Amino acid sequence: MGEPRFYLALLHNPVYNKRMEVITTTVTNFDLHDIARSSKTYDVNKYYIVNHLDSQQKLVGRMKEYWSGDFGAEYNPDRKEAFSILDIKAELTEVIADIKSIEKEEPILITTDARTYPNTITYKDLREKIHSGDRPYLVLLGTGWGLTKEVMNSTEYILEPIYGRGDYNHLSVRSAAAIILDRLLGESWFS
Repeated sequence: MGEPRFYLALLHNPVYNKRMEVITTTVTNFDLHDIARSSKTYDVNKYYIVNHLDSQQKLVGRMKEYWSGDFGAEYNPDRKEAFSILDIKAELTEVIADIKSIEKEEPILITTDARTYPNTITYKDLREKIHSGDRPYLVLLGTGWGLTKEVMNSTEYILEPIYGRGDYNHLSVRSAAAIILDRLLGESWFS
């Protein structure tokens, strides 16, 4: 098995609101911190925030700067390390271009959803592909009420839904990210 070349992106645009209108959501402090920490724990190459609003890009930049230098870095060195893999881009195309510049090839795109599709892939099958090291992989997480149909249709695979014991299925993106990272990059105790 090769070394996984794995990237993660949290898209704030284009996503739907509850009326299925295309919107841009705002960045949340918890999503930055918690997903960056999970990403660093599972050795993700890079964790991207995708938001085209200048105000949101500046907010992410200020937060990253605070936790990477001065008091924030001294107060919590672990947070500095987690934020070292965080990057912000305006559009998904910029994320793909950045990965291509690093890896010398485009990543295979995978989205997530609470429904199944014809190109749904199991965690076990995607885990095997990722651990082969043959290609870089980029998993896209959506905010709001999910990624747009265009984004969903532009990807090679859609990860199978995360199911719990009950009928309720509406995890926070932070919780879903942690579960996904563990299933794809963690110990293979469940195989």
